Amino acid sequence: MTDTTLAAESASATTVADLTLEEKASLTSGASFWYTKPIERVGIPGIMVTDGPHGLRKQAQSGDHLGLGGSVPATCFPPAVGLGSSWDVDLVERVGEALGIETAIENVGVLLGPGINIKRSPLCGRNFEYLSEDPIVSGVIGAALVTGIQSKGVGTSLKHFAANNQEHDRMRASSDIDERPLREIYLRGFQRVVEDAQPWTVMCSYNRINGVYASEDPWLLTKVLRDEWGFEGLVVSDWGAVNERVAGVAAGLDLEMPSSNGVTDAQIVAAVQDGSLDESVVDVAAGRVLDLVRKATEGAGSADGPLDVEAHHALAREAAGRSIVLLKNEGALLPLEKGAKLAVIGEFAEKPRYQGAGSSMINPTRLDTALDEIRALAAGDVAYAKGFSLSPQAPTQDELAAWRDEAVAAAAAAETAVVFLGLPARLESEGYDRSDIDIPAEQLELLDAVVAANPRTVAVLSNGGVVALPFADRVPAILEGWLLGQAGGGATADVLFGDVTPSGKLTETIPMRLEDTPAYLDFPGEFSHVRYGEGLFVGYRWYDARRMDVAFPFGHGLSYTTFAYSDAATATTEAGDLEVRVTVTNTGERAGREVVQVYTSLPVSAVQRPERELKAFASVALEPGESGEVVLVVRRKDLAYWDIRTDSWIVEGGPYTIDIAASSRDIRVSVTAEVAGDALALPLTRNSSLAEVFAHPVAGPVVQQAMAAMMSGMAESGAADIMPEGVDFTEMMGSFPIGRLGMMSGMSPDGAGITPEMIDGLIAMGNAPQE
Repeated sequence: MTDTTLAAESASATTVADLTLEEKASLTSGASFWYTKPIERVGIPGIMVTDGPHGLRKQAQSGDHLGLGGSVPATCFPPAVGLGSSWDVDLVERVGEALGIETAIENVGVLLGPGINIKRSPLCGRNFEYLSEDPIVSGVIGAALVTGIQSKGVGTSLKHFAANNQEHDRMRASSDIDERPLREIYLRGFQRVVEDAQPWTVMCSYNRINGVYASEDPWLLTKVLRDEWGFEGLVVSDWGAVNERVAGVAAGLDLEMPSSNGVTDAQIVAAVQDGSLDESVVDVAAGRVLDLVRKATEGAGSADGPLDVEAHHALAREAAGRSIVLLKNEGALLPLEKGAKLAVIGEFAEKPRYQGAGSSMINPTRLDTALDEIRALAAGDVAYAKGFSLSPQAPTQDELAAWRDEAVAAAAAAETAVVFLGLPARLESEGYDRSDIDIPAEQLELLDAVVAANPRTVAVLSNGGVVALPFADRVPAILEGWLLGQAGGGATADVLFGDVTPSGKLTETIPMRLEDTPAYLDFPGEFSHVRYGEGLFVGYRWYDARRMDVAFPFGHGLSYTTFAYSDAATATTEAGDLEVRVTVTNTGERAGREVVQVYTSLPVSAVQRPERELKAFASVALEPGESGEVVLVVRRKDLAYWDIRTDSWIVEGGPYTIDIAASSRDIRVSVTAEVAGDALALPLTRNSSLAEVFAHPVAGPVVQQAMAAMMSGMAESGAADIMPEGVDFTEMMGSFPIGRLGMMSGMSPDGAGITPEMIDGLIAMGNAPQE
């Protein structure tokens, strides 16, 4: 019998009842930076957790959380900023499976990811770890990653829960958000992943939410996460996120990481002993840790080494190719012709920026460069000029001029120039936010000079967060390469030469300028508070509501072929979901893949709504001339808004517009679907408006009859003569509280007053249970 088998049997056999109070408390904090505590007396092993999420970052036991120490070699897949742009659920799940295999080979129990926080502002220094500005994209892609990883017998940690949308003051800042945007935008993606994929753990964030630390918020960690969403796993803190440990365990925080050297364990024991914390709360937390250890030990050894480095690198290349977004291709400049004379310019081409800085930094098994891979595919002359330096040390003006002159000469002598530009690593990282969205000035000046020398110029971007593109109207072809992982150089060459037809789409809007962005006036806040003043209007919702120009819209991405949409139809399933069908035809000359997006809107609504919102997406691969039917499902629950009056999700009935689109601003075909609404009968009070009472199924007819009598009396007495012609008295009085109708007594035909008792009787009648 192996040590792993013995550990699994001990973990399965041990229960909370077998442990002392001190042992139970000890389970709820780490033994070291990456390990949970063992309890040797009963054979409970410690398990290792480690950073992800786009690769395994397994450090030595004395490691750190900021990526400063070395780690074992692992495949560096495209970070979330790239992988999300694939909109490819099946591909993402396969990447998850590969991550799970690598995690299992290294005997790690939990990979800490994925991160699915909303990209509220392009300035967030950690946006490269997140998927989208939209919760449906974040939720669907996040669930696919979790499903893939956990299929290999290892766990995930969905993070950072919740409303962690900036790095500035991240350990203290309060994200002050109204409940409707909190539910509909910032929590919806987490809900999707929890309900669809049940991650083994959820990681609570550093920040406060409306003044309460996420690590000690019972509303967040218990009421919402467990009671409403049905989360079955363990809540772990982000490393160092615990503010008050006793308050945290009472709120639903099960595991504090990293080790507190026993300090907080003793606090828990003392709280139980003095009666301020019920021991049953500790039992629950310890039991969840035992469950996690059991699952991790049962999954240990589920994948044998050695790692198939080449196979995983090939998958990383495929994923990177799917992640690239073709923003512009004027005159069909791309794909490049093999054998043509090329000039490759920009130091990113030989020193790739392939991942972000901080806790997610992976030590890659190998690393492709775009320059080498372009030369391997070009079958012709490829000149190279660095153009600028990525060194933190500022170059002299003479050096810049010499590099620029070399680049211009190379471009002038080539048929096509390919310029690599973007953000140096020092400009975006975990731990701090960006101050602007600008590409460094020396790179923009270089690009202008190259375009002047050779109008046939392709720009290839490397950036973890959105950048402004002041050259978009002058450069004929632009590839958004984001951060593409270790195989990004090869994938970029594949797309440039057409070996791969681009199919990526933007999961975030590229604005014209920083000042246009939704959170501009409220980011990053002040005095440890940041007001989410844009409310629901995050990302494309903001730009659409204001009819604002953008550089490139959410969902945008071109191909080397073209697609036509036709024969759209909708139907309602037995579950109440909307099934949307559309035929997509490849009308071009190359095989390609199209990402079909479904947006919904309700033109007449009782609540404020964005102009349109993404609710479903799917992709289809087609040969030239081929047609295929795409079936998408809009879940009924995703049509719901959060009703602040009832603290519940409500689907508003009515004719919904279903926009089937190639981007948020490229609507190809629209249909209408009638959706039945949820019953909503608000309790009547004296402050209920007449309009609300009119709409009430019981009280409404009574009040309408009384109002008709009042209007008749007004007409007989001549009081109605004071009303301007054409004014609807009922509409004018719609917001009048019913409790104040006594003020209108003089208008009744017989002069009899409307008494408080009459109003209370009406309210009681309306609120009485209906048979």
